[in-house]
Amino acid sequence: MSQNKSPVKYFLSGGFGGVCTVLAGHPLDTIKVRLQTMPIPPPGQAPLYAGTLDCAKKTIAREGFRGLYKGMSAPITGVAPIFAVSFLGFGVGKRLQQQTPDEELNNVQLFVAGAFSGIFTTTVMAPGERIKCLLQIQQGGNSPQKYNGMVDCAKQLYAEGGIRSIYKGAFATLLRDVPASGMYFLTYEYLQRKMAPAPGTKVDATVALLGTIFAGGMAGIANWAIGMPADVLKSRLQTAPEGTYPNGIRDVFRELMKREGPLALYKGVTPVMLRAFPANAACFIGLEVAMKFLNVVAPNL
Repeated sequence: MSQNKSPVKYFLSGGFGGVCTVLAGHPLDTIKVRLQTMPIPPPGQAPLYAGTLDCAKKTIAREGFRGLYKGMSAPITGVAPIFAVSFLGFGVGKRLQQQTPDEELNNVQLFVAGAFSGIFTTTVMAPGERIKCLLQIQQGGNSPQKYNGMVDCAKQLYAEGGIRSIYKGAFATLLRDVPASGMYFLTYEYLQRKMAPAPGTKVDATVALLGTIFAGGMAGIANWAIGMPADVLKSRLQTAPEGTYPNGIRDVFRELMKREGPLALYKGVTPVMLRAFPANAACFIGLEVAMKFLNVVAPNL
């Protein structure tokens, strides 16, 4: 992405890229949340899921393939504004640091611009994350389910605790997204620069596409390598019954360290990393396609 793209184009293109991300990555996101939130087994008993593949098999066996897409209504509804706001925040973060629209930012400045976007997204993302996680942990089968979809979940949460209940875990989402978004955008921009053809060289469309896939995929991996611990804490806080953690994320962290140790901060890392590359490659392909389209139909936007 060149430095002189307007924040408006980032906003519109980011929304389209976000839809591509959810469609490509939601099944593995469902597995991630179920692994993160499964109960600790009693001594001598096997855990609910032995790992990523076992979780996928059991989910499909009990709920069908559609079970892997549980909770997708929340992110698919919110993903366009979430990613639009994220890329808008990145565009604004870059503009705030540039002396001229064409000035190339250094790596620290790119990280700051990306981290700035994480602040933007939390207000939009936190409610959707809360609803998504609650829907994802509902197990299929004969047992009755508490929530009958996204709207019903939102209504019940509001009835139980008002807007604060819907925004439960917002601070944990912020702790995840600020540093992770900084690394996300920095990685993508850095790799795109390194793989860019020399000035005056003809651009090969296939090579450019492969470069976007690689840079986007690696950006996703870098994002989750930084954001995974906060995501585990967020998932547990957002899915716990009311009153379980009166002091919020601090109580979640203390209990996790005491009962499971530091490695638990990376529970669900396998499906996350399996998802990160294709989902974020899809995001940046969608972004670049939308950006090129806007450059043609609205060059002065």
